[in-house]
Amino acid sequence: MKRILLQSTIPTTADDWHIGRFSLLRETLASIRGEDGQALFDVTARDRGPVDAPDPVLATLDTSGYDQVWLFAVDVGDGLSPEDCEAIGRFRQRGGGLFVARDHMDLGSSVCTLGGIGAAHFFHSRNQEPDPSRHQIDDTVTTNISWPNYHSGANGDFQTIEVDGPVHPVLRDSAAADGALRLLPAHPHEGAVGKPDNDATARVIATGRSQVSGRRFNIAVAFEPHDGNGPAIAESTFHHFADYNWDPSLGCPSFVSEAPGDGIAGSPEAQRSIRLYAENIARWLARLPT
Repeated sequence: MKRILLQSTIPTTADDWHIGRFSLLRETLASIRGEDGQALFDVTARDRGPVDAPDPVLATLDTSGYDQVWLFAVDVGDGLSPEDCEAIGRFRQRGGGLFVARDHMDLGSSVCTLGGIGAAHFFHSRNQEPDPSRHQIDDTVTTNISWPNYHSGANGDFQTIEVDGPVHPVLRDSAAADGALRLLPAHPHEGAVGKPDNDATARVIATGRSQVSGRRFNIAVAFEPHDGNGPAIAESTFHHFADYNWDPSLGCPSFVSEAPGDGIAGSPEAQRSIRLYAENIARWLARLPT
């Protein structure tokens, strides 16, 4: 059985995006079965330790028994210590699978210091999008959040994504006419990701479209395994996997001000697509067929 770590970059904080707010993802990953009917993944979910010291799990990740890590960067820039980043880098160098999601503006910007995949995440104050024309506000509803903040829809609604290039394994859907899944959770202010310069192992695999400006933006960047390095995914927002986005009735932190939608609740197809995306990522990071 493969071991998955779902990890936030903040200490447990009730009124924030702690790892308990990703319980539906944890249940989905733990429910995946192999052809023999046995569970494929043992899933652990935890928040980081105090931010004034290396995290006891992340800073020793390369010597752990985990096979893949889903890192939800919900911090304001201080979520990873140098020791954490170095160990995460060694973890991937030994073949571990890595998924890193952040959010708008500078939320989760501690991931900038991660080797390789950190360069795929663009923020407001650090590692900005290479195209200066994108340094502008997209979500004009929530005025206290600046760019990058691509508005793909309300929390609780879904968006239709576009496949970029050949269908990547994490986007495969055997039930779809073209073999690709198309529906993911929406969010009022998604962050920005892109292919790092001079990294031939990476490519954008999916894009979304702003419901405000009509502008296309990147949803996910995939890094193929190479030279002993494990596979990796850079995701534009952790809200594609948060309980509140899958089911708003499960609640959110008090600082979330936007009214939620009910599109996912009324669409069994969106619910299936969203869970399939999570399952595909877990299988691909584990180098199992999708």
